Amino acid sequence: MNGSTSRGALDRTDLKILRLLQADGRLSNADIAKRVNTSPATCHRRVQRLFADGYVGAVRAQVAPHRVDRGTLAFVGVVLDRSTPESFGAFEAAIRDLPVVLDCHLVAGDFDYFLKIRVRDIVDFNRLHAEKLIALPGVRQTRTFFVMKEVVDNAPLSF
Repeated sequence: MNGSTSRGALDRTDLKILRLLQADGRLSNADIAKRVNTSPATCHRRVQRLFADGYVGAVRAQVAPHRVDRGTLAFVGVVLDRSTPESFGAFEAAIRDLPVVLDCHLVAGDFDYFLKIRVRDIVDFNRLHAEKLIALPGVRQTRTFFVMKEVVDNAPLSF
């Protein structure tokens, strides 16, 4: 690839492209090319390679949660009744079907999973908890943390 390092390694231009896309996914190829000092054709090939090689999974809009009636943010720690691959698999398969769950992470420590959930309000969360969360496969216990203030959310990766 013209000026680019071997597959899997990124040069300064690739890193600059990633930073630009992370800051503003709406930049045109021509704008990116100008900012990284390459031709539009070379820039397009690099961007396509960054997608193809998995460095960029998607470019999407960051929607303001309060504008779409999802202003309440909660983190939920989940403890499963068993620590087996089967119980983890069943839980993970079921959690993927809940659209209010923004993130689900298998973690070490007091919990098995942490969920990031956005809902309308606490009443909405209580309904979700009673009808869905505690009914998920293998759930023994949950502990909910309601966010009082979002200080940093979805910050760009630093590299």
